[in-house]
Amino acid sequence: MPESTVRVVRASWRTSGCLGVSRILLVGAGAVGGRAARQLVETPGVDELLVVDARPKRAGEVAEIMGERATTIDWQPGTGIPDGVDAVACAVPAGDDVTIVRDALEAGVPVVSATDDTTAIQALLALDAAATETGVPVVVGAGLAPGLADVLVRHAADGLDTIDDVNVARWGAAGDASASTVRVALADRGAELRDGEIVPLAKRGGEELIWFPNPVDARGCEPVGNGLELLLQAVPGLGRATIRFARAEKPGWTLPRRADPVNEWGAIRVEVWGTRGPTHEPVVYGAIERTEIAAGTVLALTTAALVGLLPGLVEPRPGVHGLGRIVVPRAFLAELARRGVKVAVFEGVPVS
Repeated sequence: MPESTVRVVRASWRTSGCLGVSRILLVGAGAVGGRAARQLVETPGVDELLVVDARPKRAGEVAEIMGERATTIDWQPGTGIPDGVDAVACAVPAGDDVTIVRDALEAGVPVVSATDDTTAIQALLALDAAATETGVPVVVGAGLAPGLADVLVRHAADGLDTIDDVNVARWGAAGDASASTVRVALADRGAELRDGEIVPLAKRGGEELIWFPNPVDARGCEPVGNGLELLLQAVPGLGRATIRFARAEKPGWTLPRRADPVNEWGAIRVEVWGTRGPTHEPVVYGAIERTEIAAGTVLALTTAALVGLLPGLVEPRPGVHGLGRIVVPRAFLAELARRGVKVAVFEGVPVS
């Protein structure tokens, strides 16, 4: 199929309905995909989970652990979505999900990607016109940050009259693909949102000490461009925003050593400045969880909610969207907490 075109299907997601959804295709059985699998099989209404991975043995191991509701299939991206699939969840290396999303649009099937890679996000957003034309909802960046961070930004925005500044920071990665994305992001010069436009930084640097919840605590974080487009989607008209990833202390290590149990934690800190009445004030949220657990849970809930199995968590619409654009923050966070991923409010006097 040509890169610039996607066939318009007659029976689109919008017209075919979603009340009988029961079969989900999970592509990627690594750190994030494995956690998403657990959440999906435990979601009422998911009768069958089809697990696919570039390493068939890994897919088989995940399916076996998940029990009788999960099975593996021999499938390759680019060959069309298997018959009977009602939704697709992607937890694959950067760029691989673009082909999968094209397959999903061809079939008229909703799809969610957990990618946190800037190039992949931009490539998926470029499919918005095709997704809108086919009537299919596509959600990108459904992980930790982007993903949960965007939900928290929207939640803060709902409590403020206006918003003028958003600062997101993240520590940790889930698996080799996520680790690679963080390394690439930290090697780039980064970007920030200024006056509503994404502006590349003149040079690398600008490390800032960010305080995360315990036991991660303070970490040096540097600006990256990953997810800025999705923040702007979540808060239209936003004037300024930064996203920072933490760099490990040892030279040559952009991520924690997995042998260190403390550094296996992932964390985000979301600071939103705005007005409430006459007062200009911040709202600050923090979350800490194993990175793969948080990202996998967000991916699973978004997929299930998108097709009506968890009603009220998102407001599905055709096109390509970040999670922050379609989420119902309070309901989504409540379901996350019910499944063990909780968010805290930072208390105290802000220093700026």
